[in-house]
Amino acid sequence: MKNENLNAENARRIDELIDIVEKHTRTERHLEQHSDITSPEQIEHVKEIQKDREYRIENLKNIIAYGQHSNDNELENLEKNYHYTQNYLDQNKNHMNKQDLEKAIEKQNHRKDQMKFLD
Repeated sequence: MKNENLNAENARRIDELIDIVEKHTRTERHLEQHSDITSPEQIEHVKEIQKDREYRIENLKNIIAYGQHSNDNELENLEKNYHYTQNYLDQNKNHMNKQDLEKAIEKQNHRKDQMKFLD
């Protein structure tokens, strides 16, 4: 029974890993093809999303392969990303389009909730 649950969890993780890698690849390709028409704020936002995807890819690979997270200090990573993004928003919010700003604020709120949960 336990082995079946682990197999089901790993199958779900593999599907998630494939999905994240595909999104990462499509975004990289899009950046290469259209970076000349994308605003610097959007490029910075996309780079942050890509960095988060890369972290998730590594984390899923380690869970699948070794049964453990790549970095057990998730709280530290969340705090670092929160402060980095907050500084970015403080500096650039007047130059960002409304949709990107709303998404970034939403992500910041999610990070706050995660930090409270992990603390």
